[in-house]
Amino acid sequence: MKLEQPIWPRFLPTRTVLMLARLGPVGERLPAPGTWGSVAGLLYYTVFFLDRLGLTGTLVLSAIGSYLAVAICGEAEFRLGRKDPGEVILDEFVAMPLCFLGWPSLLGPLPPWAVLLAGFGLFRFFDILKPLGINKLQDLPAGWGIVVDDLAAALAACATLHLGVWLWRMH
Repeated sequence: MKLEQPIWPRFLPTRTVLMLARLGPVGERLPAPGTWGSVAGLLYYTVFFLDRLGLTGTLVLSAIGSYLAVAICGEAEFRLGRKDPGEVILDEFVAMPLCFLGWPSLLGPLPPWAVLLAGFGLFRFFDILKPLGINKLQDLPAGWGIVVDDLAAALAACATLHLGVWLWRMH
């Protein structure tokens, strides 16, 4: 199976594509745009997902959001003429909810706010350093390379959170 860039965003105005990819002015005007995109994703998670959707709902909504992000981010990359431009932050935004898969089992040793903060920090760690082969995912074509590495960083953060909770409870 060959991954290809979705074609439907080609028909959208450039202003719309860039506004969505940058989360409005956030990616374009603030320093450290990836961090601010992650903050926006964390707020998105706490407002729409936290204790509401469960595992299945989170996975379904994340899959839809990820596909849309692949399409929009890939088109933004093409229109800006740069590989994975820093101001394109929709990828961080849609990946953040995956940091907290299995939310109820993450609670206990730490209060909810501390789990959210730890998940955010771990996501930024994995997103910036891209260990464990995450960096190789950027080689995927167009929007796939922009988004999939962030999804992997979020899943690595999630696994690390669960491992930490498990180790805490074993102690």
